[in-house]
Amino acid sequence: MAPPTAIVTGACSGIGLALTKHLLALKWYVFMADINPPPETLENTTFIRTDISSWSEQAALFQKAYDAQGRLDFCGLNAGISDKDDIFYNISGDPSKPPTEPNMKTIDVNFTGQYYGIKLAAHYMSLDSTAAGKKRTGGKIAITASGSGIFPISAVPIYSATKHALVGLTRSLAPVSQGKDIRINAIAPAMVATNLPEPGFLELFPPEQITPMSTIMRCFDAISHFEDVEKDDWVQTGKNGEIIEGNLQDLIWHPSPERPPQSEYLNEDGMKVWTDTYAKKMTEK
Repeated sequence: MAPPTAIVTGACSGIGLALTKHLLALKWYVFMADINPPPETLENTTFIRTDISSWSEQAALFQKAYDAQGRLDFCGLNAGISDKDDIFYNISGDPSKPPTEPNMKTIDVNFTGQYYGIKLAAHYMSLDSTAAGKKRTGGKIAITASGSGIFPISAVPIYSATKHALVGLTRSLAPVSQGKDIRINAIAPAMVATNLPEPGFLELFPPEQITPMSTIMRCFDAISHFEDVEKDDWVQTGKNGEIIEGNLQDLIWHPSPERPPQSEYLNEDGMKVWTDTYAKKMTEK
């Protein structure tokens, strides 16, 4: 029998490292995925170097984790990077100097890599893992979005756009994932002390404006209930498709905006027609 098993990306620093240690304290086994190794040796973990923007590397990560433990219960898709390109800061004003090809790595990591992780997690969570002690198929996925995925930040528009995309993806996938006993939610941290910002950036802000890591761990607990993983109904209960912001000491839920009356065709019946149509299209591929 294997203990409850998690994969955490971006696991070797910041929120990912804190989440790993949080899970270990609750007796989970964690596969730590990152491009750099962890700063310390942690028991009940396996580090697998992974660039999440690579499908083949992420696929190998999930395969190795499942082969080793025979189960996957939780996936914390946390890896992310800041902007690597801009549009308006470097306009040349010179017709002989057109813009260079943009660096799209932020989108490759923050959105494409997260999409890869969701697809892989859904597969491995859906495998029969009763031999490893998992009571039923399914599991929980937590995506690290950002407060900038709710409120735009003009200084890092690509980062903000990818985090907005993750919020939309979470809300859009949840109704279908629930039918597979997979629950997917997103964390939206406010400003947290990690290595993501530029060196010296956080020191420019008063300490009272920095959200403690403990608040972000409370967000993960609120959507995942890690301590209940051995209960028979763990994968069936809890939030789904929700966005929770961790801001200073507060946990703030951000519900989806209400549609206007003109969009009544997207009521429950209308959404079923749309969902069924596309489900048929996808399964016929």
